Amino acid sequence: MAAQVMKPARKLDERHLARQRWTRAAWIYGAMLALAVFFIGPFYVAYLGSLKDNPLEWPFRYSFAQTQPKNWVAAWRLGQLGAGNPWTGGFAPGASIPFQVSYFVQEGQEPETPVVTVPTRRAGAGLGAIFDEVQAARYAKVSEVQEVNRRSAVVGGQPGQIVTYAFTITYEGQGPRAARLPLDVEAPRGQQYYAATLEPNRLERRGRVASWDSATPGFFGYTFRNYVRVFNEARDPNTGASFFLRWTLNTFLVALAVVVTTLLFASLAGYALARMYFPGKNYLFAFVVFTMTVPAQAIFISNYLVLRDLGLLGSLWGMIVWSAVGAGAVFIMKQFFESIPREIEEAALIDGASPITTFFRIIIPMATPALGALTILTFQGMWNEFFKAAVVLSGQQTNYTLPLGLSFFRSAYGVAGDWGLMLASAFLSMIPIIILFVVFQRYFVEGVSTSALKG
Repeated sequence: MAAQVMKPARKLDERHLARQRWTRAAWIYGAMLALAVFFIGPFYVAYLGSLKDNPLEWPFRYSFAQTQPKNWVAAWRLGQLGAGNPWTGGFAPGASIPFQVSYFVQEGQEPETPVVTVPTRRAGAGLGAIFDEVQAARYAKVSEVQEVNRRSAVVGGQPGQIVTYAFTITYEGQGPRAARLPLDVEAPRGQQYYAATLEPNRLERRGRVASWDSATPGFFGYTFRNYVRVFNEARDPNTGASFFLRWTLNTFLVALAVVVTTLLFASLAGYALARMYFPGKNYLFAFVVFTMTVPAQAIFISNYLVLRDLGLLGSLWGMIVWSAVGAGAVFIMKQFFESIPREIEEAALIDGASPITTFFRIIIPMATPALGALTILTFQGMWNEFFKAAVVLSGQQTNYTLPLGLSFFRSAYGVAGDWGLMLASAFLSMIPIIILFVVFQRYFVEGVSTSALKG
């Protein structure tokens, strides 16, 4: 009888423990999901803003023209018709682009044919406004606008009818290729835009005027318009070369040079502090740790004067010399080398290996986790370095690094409220860091954890 009573009690205890485990797991995963939304959510919203024509629109929409597959297909087809390029579009000789636009007309009002024009329009604000470009308005010919369909509908609670108009834009004869085909369709008062072959970039005058930056944009030119503008508009006025590509190359060269010098000198210094015996070693290491607490802003005047006397101001070499090796890198390597058993070096010494051979052929391969972590930390630090770039490279636009270039974009495009291009450039600058972290993440975790535990 007692055994029969104990079995149900045991089952109840097991169920209670199972519920507790599932509840604990739910809380943990819920907290992780909340943190992911908290940290990733703003980046997701900023990414959507980089795709929009107006990132500052309110209320903020998560579904808009650039995220709709029907517009992707239309942009692809129009780009193919305009210049034979479905990716970035254009307007070239021989082009013939059929286009339709629909307007809602309230009940009791007679529809009137809208006016279609190909305006003369600059590429954009900032640097894009100073370059001359082939204007499609000089070569485009718009056919007569014809009404092709009319149907009854209720829009916004108002009865009326939707009238669809069709026209064709052609490029007859010979001439240069235009990068864009701007388009404006203006309807008479009382008519409101409803739909089109391709959703417009802007609606003006309470929906009467639909405006396209390009009616033949291609897939990238429409969906990732601001990203394309980063490369096409931000160009050197003297050479026409893309500023963003030049800044990206500058940043990569500086970061790569600093990573190489840091790995070399930090590993040598860290190994010396971890293994060699010489007077004042502990005081030297204490000084290295102390310098980690000194911000660069506290010593930038002396560094500036040294670089000025060496003639390195305005040069990428000035950035490399100033950032060649940091105290934090020496600390990480010393802590890691101390975690390697001395018996390995003693065995190598018995086998006849010299200290240099032991260091480069035995110790360095074993220090791969620390070197991987140091690579990520150093590369990321230099990729995002703004203060030193502002001190060394100020006034030399062609030698800017990306952080300084993004600041220049803010001053050039922020005045006009062109935040889409700035958001796009910021996201493009993140890609190399993401790739680097994905490649070296295992070494990063191993190296940092080992150094931290040893410390």
